[in-house]
Amino acid sequence: MFGRKELSVLVLRDADDIAAALRSALADAGEAERPGLEAALMMAEEAAAVPERELRGRWVREQRASVGYTGPDDESVRAVKALRDAQPELSLLAAVQLTRDAVRE
Repeated sequence: MFGRKELSVLVLRDADDIAAALRSALADAGEAERPGLEAALMMAEEAAAVPERELRGRWVREQRASVGYTGPDDESVRAVKALRDAQPELSLLAAVQLTRDAVRE
């Protein structure tokens, strides 16, 4: 029986938890540790601020590259097919939507 596949890509982020752990470590840090922890905290906060659409777009480009796709970052049939070649469990609808997200990103 044919079932309908739904968009099933979940963006997982640990940056918020990492930033909280760095803030906690920074509160107890000595002067020698502070510069490194402050730099790490700034990077974690920047990572946490990246929009989900941008993360999905990056994932789409990485997936297509993994199957050798070197074409344009557009909504072409070739771009969608490359994504489905990399992730065959994606429905056509999901692949099209993710490809659109990558273009808009």
